[in-house]
Parts: sequence; structure tokens; C-alpha cells
Amino acid sequence: MALYQKDDHRSNLLDDIYASPDLGVSMPKYRIPDEEHDPRIAYAAVHDELMLDGNSRQNLATFCQTYLDPEIHKLMDESVDKNMIDKDEYPQTAEIESRCVAMIADLWNSPDAANTIGCSTTGSSEAAMLGGLAMKWKWRAKRQAQGKPADKPNLICGPVQVCWHKFARYFDVELREIPMEHGRLLMSPEEVLKRCDENTIGVVPTLGVTFTLQFEDVKGVSEALDQLQNDTGLDIPIHVDAASGGFVAPFLYEELLWDFRLPRVKSINASGHKHGLSPLGVGWVVWREKQDLPEELIFNVNYLGGNMPTFALNFSRPGGQIIAQYYNFLRLGRDGYRRIHQSCIDTGIYLAEEIAKSGLVEMIYDGRGGLPGCCYKLKEGLDTNYTLYDLSDRLRARGWQIASYSLPSNAQDIVIQRILVRHGFTHDLANLLLDDMNRSVEFFKEHPIVKPMTRDEAGGFNHS
Repeated sequence: MALYQKDDHRSNLLDDIYASPDLGVSMPKYRIPDEEHDPRIAYAAVHDELMLDGNSRQNLATFCQTYLDPEIHKLMDESVDKNMIDKDEYPQTAEIESRCVAMIADLWNSPDAANTIGCSTTGSSEAAMLGGLAMKWKWRAKRQAQGKPADKPNLICGPVQVCWHKFARYFDVELREIPMEHGRLLMSPEEVLKRCDENTIGVVPTLGVTFTLQFEDVKGVSEALDQLQNDTGLDIPIHVDAASGGFVAPFLYEELLWDFRLPRVKSINASGHKHGLSPLGVGWVVWREKQDLPEELIFNVNYLGGNMPTFALNFSRPGGQIIAQYYNFLRLGRDGYRRIHQSCIDTGIYLAEEIAKSGLVEMIYDGRGGLPGCCYKLKEGLDTNYTLYDLSDRLRARGWQIASYSLPSNAQDIVIQRILVRHGFTHDLANLLLDDMNRSVEFFKEHPIVKPMTRDEAGGFNHS
């Protein structure tokens, strides 16, 4: 006797998902369920939870790309099974990665773009660490050749993203971070020179500081280090953290000297998934010339089917993001990138000008000369009953995610709000945001805040 009937299966297939017994109870949250579920039901359970996430297009705090061409979605679907590390099994993906490295090296004016060395990473944080490791190894080899100790390396930087703090801790390097000061929020050549000594493995200017969106003066730092070498013999290299600016400056600020046109710049990292316009999960690091990456850091593995060199903190990684990066290069070309980023810059300037008209804020960055966007603080002396944290919290009711945070030392008393403009944020959306900001200010006037919010109460990730 059959234990089930064909009609029973037909009935299950025709049942409405939300009338199913499986979704009539709470699904397991912290243990794998004992039984399997219909894929439609499992999908619905996960999909519905994801509705509670913010709308990424309204997230003006993140630097990461949130708008993608439909063709990129197709390529990502077609590449979901490609492991980019397995170059023997997926040789064309490996070739595409190699082409991207050459294209980026050429974009950043490497003197030998076709033959220099570089690689993809999971993001610019990993790429930055690889650049830092190369500097440490080069410095150590030089010290050992001179018969000098190599146990106290230090790295000089300005107000940096947390990845450099991780690098210093993970790889035992003293981080000499130049603090912000009232009247100076960026690294300066003078502050760099105060911290240089024979144990300095390198200096890291940031092209697009996460706190203020501004570019640090790479050329000025390079010239100062040139003079230091003339005076003392210390030859200190530069690694540029161009996580965000590496795919902006070449298209909008072609005359700005920050890249391999400066001989002291030995390596550069950038995020493909930020202003490179690719999906989350791809970064790039490129060295000026092949000899700038120590060979000891390159591993050769042969257990995937062929002998392959690899230099990365991760091993197996998806290939789709690299393929999508290559698609962007072909699809947009230099002119396309220029048009997109110029549009974003224009929107950032427009926002800065309109927000300044309120008379409530002091602009710290007005959208000109750096990344697309703006940042500002409340004017001192104003009798406001709310903080920028309150404003961010109020805007979240309309879906907007705007970063508000205090600056790092020695400017912790300055609280700023930052709006980052990315591809897909239009002039019309900017006007909608401005309308909501104005409504929020009017709301605070009619409903005074008794106890303004603090950073801890406001929550939210400031992407610094």
C-alpha cells in the first residue's frame, strides 16, 4: 500500500506559501532545522527578513557601490561558480584579472604598465595590507643588508580607515598616525617629517579620507621625503591608499600628481567596489614596477592542477566581481567613468550649496577637489535643541542613512555629518533628501528635543 498519493504532492505544489504549515510557525534561528523545506518556503523566509534591511540606494554613508547595470547581474549569475584562485581550471578568468591589473596600472601611470605586478583582492583593506607587507619586507631586507636591527618598524599615516590599524597590530608595526587638529584635518608634509626615522617602512597618504572625503597632498609629501633623502640619506617609500579616490582622480583631476608619476610612490590600492563601480567583493593593489614587490611574499602552489603564483591574504575567492570590473572598463571606458563621476561631483556640490543656505551649518568639505559628496558641522553658537545625531535618526524614518560622527584625535569635540554621493544618486533624489532635511529641522522646532542623542544612542555605522 502506497504511503502517499500523487494528489498529495499536487496539493502541496498549489498551496499558497504563506498558508503553509512551515511559515505558520517560527523557523529555527540559531540551529539547523532537522527537516528539509520546500525551496519556495525557505526563500520566502529569508527574503522576508531581508526586507528589514535598509534600502541600499538611500545609504549615503557607505562608500560601496549600490547601483549595478542589469548586465552585471547577469555576469554575476554566470560566474557564481568560478573560483578565481584556480587559474588552471578557469584560465580566462585569470586572463581577465591580468588584463584588469594592466589597465589599472596604465590608469595610474605605471612606467611599465604591461609588465608590472598587481592582483585583485576581496577589497581595498586587504589590498592595503598587501602594500604594507611589501614595504615592511623591503625595509627589513635593506636593514639586514646593512647589518642593522629590523625589529622596530613604523608606518606614518594621517587619519586612516581602520584597516591600517589592523595592519599595524596584525603585522607588528608601530603606527604613527598624525592626529587631526583644529585647523588641520589632513596629513601635512611637515607633520610627516616630524615622525620619520630610520625605522620608517613607508608613508601612507590617503586619496579620499573617509572622515571628510578630501584628498591628502601626495605630491607635497613626496617632495618633502625627497628633501629628507637629500639631507639625511633616508629613502622612505610611499604607498597611496586610494581606496575611493583611485577610480575618481584619474578621470576628474588628471593634472593632480598623486600616482606613479611620482617616483617615490611604489604601490597603490583601491576598491573596485567603490568608485570602480563593481559589485561588493573586489579590490586592487598594483606596484609601480615588478621589483617593488619582494619575491619572498609570492607563493607558488601546484595542487589545483597547475603551478600558480599567488599573493593575497585570502585564497579561494569568487571570480564574478573581477569579471564585472572588466565589464565596467569595457562598457564605460574613460569617458563613461568621467561622465558618471562628474555627475556625482555636481550633485555633491549642489547638496553642499543648498545645505549651506540653511545657515545652520559650517561646511568642512564642499564637494570640490575630492570625492563626490560633502560634510559639515553645526555652526557654533546656534541655539539648537538637536544634534546631528538627532538629524540622522530623524532622516532614517524616511529611509535615508546619513553618517554622523565625531572626528578622531585631536578633534574629538567636532561632530560632523557626511553625505557620500555615488553612481545612482540623482539630482532628483538629492532634492528629496533636502526636502526631508528641511522637514526634520521644522519638526525639531515644533517638537524640541529634551535630551539630544549621543553617538552611542544614535547607532549606525559611520564607515570610517
